[in-house]
Amino acid sequence: MNKRIVSGLLGYLTLFCGAAMIPPFVLAAIEQEFDGAAAFLLSIFLCLAATFELERFGGLQGKDNVGVREGIAITGLGWLLISVLGLVPYFAGGYLNLLDSLIESFSGFSGTGATVIDDVEILPRSILLWRSLTNWVGGLGIVVIFMAILPQFGRGGMYILKAETTGPTKDRQMPRIRDNAKGLFLIYVALTSLCAVAYFLCGLDTFTAVNHAMTTIGTGGFGVFNGTVNEYGNAYLEWCMAFFMLLASGSFAMYLVAIRKGAGVIWRNTEFRTYLTIIFVASLVIAVDLVIQMETTPMTAIRSAFFHATSLGSTTGFVAHDFDAYPPISKIFMTLLMFLGGCAGSTAGGLKVARIILLFKFVALIVRQKLHPNLISQVKLSGQPIDEDVVHSAAKFFFAVVVMDISFAAVMMFDGIDFVNAISVSLSTMASVGPGFGLAGATSTYALLPDLSKLFACVFMFLSRLEIFTVLALCSPSFWRTSKNW
Repeated sequence: MNKRIVSGLLGYLTLFCGAAMIPPFVLAAIEQEFDGAAAFLLSIFLCLAATFELERFGGLQGKDNVGVREGIAITGLGWLLISVLGLVPYFAGGYLNLLDSLIESFSGFSGTGATVIDDVEILPRSILLWRSLTNWVGGLGIVVIFMAILPQFGRGGMYILKAETTGPTKDRQMPRIRDNAKGLFLIYVALTSLCAVAYFLCGLDTFTAVNHAMTTIGTGGFGVFNGTVNEYGNAYLEWCMAFFMLLASGSFAMYLVAIRKGAGVIWRNTEFRTYLTIIFVASLVIAVDLVIQMETTPMTAIRSAFFHATSLGSTTGFVAHDFDAYPPISKIFMTLLMFLGGCAGSTAGGLKVARIILLFKFVALIVRQKLHPNLISQVKLSGQPIDEDVVHSAAKFFFAVVVMDISFAAVMMFDGIDFVNAISVSLSTMASVGPGFGLAGATSTYALLPDLSKLFACVFMFLSRLEIFTVLALCSPSFWRTSKNW
């Protein structure tokens, strides 16, 4: 592995992190939030210092290309470094202790949206803006945005994109890596802007609309008020939020292709059609359950069911009502939606619909081959044949997610949390949802978790955002051997 290249690009990432802190710093200065301004100024200085040290050790040269190990190292270490630097405004401003600052930063950049802050309304607006920015930057991906706005990485840049992209498919939509990243970024900005305008038209003030737009399209779910979305008393806003959460759950690569080839690409996408079907069926079941079990009026039940189905299915985690009080059948469906997540290549977390489709088709193929031993067939998705190694990777990832869910639950049970709450928190954390049921329910926060569980929550949020294997590769001793490049 070429550590010079890794160090140089990590230096660019820390510079990018410092640049992202400028808007909150400017807001703090304008509103005379002196503690906040000082905290952001210190944070920017630390980012610059880290950039100087990393660039002094390494840097890119003319014909440098990023290999597999460099791509994994830049992505994994980059996320870790940015998340650590991202805690400084919370801690330096005196808003949170060191551990809570760490979990807030990891939760923001990973798009989990779990918070340890019981009263966000006492925070200055600069900190609220920083929380939303971490959701937004982490949603599409720190490295993807970084690649879109900085110079060409060379042919090896594809390994960085692969290390961060969520889901089992990694196809490019444009010949050049940077053009591909730039296209995804422009769509991301356009959807965020459109979402902010829509929220403003629904009655939110500019600051709230922009913050909610960033955390909606980034599927992070951080808010600027303590109360639920229902407290806005705006049914139009709930429908609008549900619509944009649904959009954010779709593949941004699919949207990029649709711009070039027409909207029909979206409907022909098997994964997105399946995802929409799942959301609408789950919404119908939950709505009926609310009407029968809780005597909710049909229109309120439909609106609430659709909102929470999209919120949990997209792993955004916005709350319109206390769904922790919903009947058991509704809770079962919402738990399945959390575990499933959105589409591959979206900002949503979870297992991803594409993997479920591939696994079901793979099982069906195995059954057919048992009945017809001479059958030669291949798993397909959206009419395209899928390589066998991609299908196997989906199965491996499913196994890894289950193991990690159980592992985190075991850690929390060791830390004194009961079985049901441990499973709920583990599932919502690994799925990047944030709120779940019980201890970390719709109206609760992660502040109730013991310190050991908070620390491990950071680890598992990091694992889930980079889809486990990128982080596990960093833990392999053979990964750091420099005698041979991969």
